Amino acid sequence: MKASKIVLPGGAGLVGQNLVARLKAKGYTNIVVLDKHRANLAVLKNTQPDITTEFADLAEPGDWQRHFVGAEVVVMLQAQIGGNDYQEFVRNNVDATALILEQIKLNNVPRLVHISSSVVVSVADDFYTNTKKDQEQLVLESGIPCPILRPTLMFGWFDRKHLGWLSRFMKKVPVFPIPGDGRYLRQPLYVGDFANVIISCIENVTHNGIYNISGHENVDYIDIIREIKRATGVSTVIAKIPYKLFYALIWTWGLFDKNPPFTTQQLSSLSAKDEFEVIDWPGIFGVPYTPFSVAINETFNDPTYSKIGLEF
Repeated sequence: MKASKIVLPGGAGLVGQNLVARLKAKGYTNIVVLDKHRANLAVLKNTQPDITTEFADLAEPGDWQRHFVGAEVVVMLQAQIGGNDYQEFVRNNVDATALILEQIKLNNVPRLVHISSSVVVSVADDFYTNTKKDQEQLVLESGIPCPILRPTLMFGWFDRKHLGWLSRFMKKVPVFPIPGDGRYLRQPLYVGDFANVIISCIENVTHNGIYNISGHENVDYIDIIREIKRATGVSTVIAKIPYKLFYALIWTWGLFDKNPPFTTQQLSSLSAKDEFEVIDWPGIFGVPYTPFSVAINETFNDPTYSKIGLEF
């Protein structure tokens, strides 16, 4: 099993970097990562030099398709998370998925693990939510039996978008702005736990169907910010500002940044008041849940991985 060829489309992002680290720690030796982010591929190759990496635009047919020959597991990770260009979301979340599913069928790959998102059952209406719904539907219509995992907001080592960006921003500014009262319910999921859930799906072929993988603690957005401040030891003042003013500031930022770290659509999703199903995934997958405060400390204070950053 440890020599099985595992292909990770989109494996240079947050989940992929954590998954590779944990696969390697468990003794897996034949890992192939396909990604179109050169800088993050370089980070992965630097931290895990003995895996195979290839720069590839998965929304276009190409040489990358040869890696599916002899593959025994595909973990589909590619996703466009942020940005203001709808077509980028379509390419990375929908078009790429169609090509990958085609290769899985052509090469009779026996195991697929699809990484969906909790947003597919969200009330939010944005580019990410809508294209992730389309992506999951493609997987369901493909007829390929597989576990479909729907994680909530994730954080952990290599986090460049979510809590990682918030922590870096917090270190740069004397005042950290909070939209409104900050009481926006979150169910943050430690990506280390999620990576172990994926490994359980790789090793146990009886895991099939849709699983909502939510954080087991409900934490308000403002309390997440306070935990980050505590773990990182910064002296930034946390200040609440009117929601409309915050929205205007984010909108203005988006005029000058093609790939902003936080968009008005994401702000609207933050305040959507979603609460996602919590299942006994620790029992189902045999993966202990890491308490939020412990996971925050591991995220920002791990001696090996906490200082390694990815690009947007």
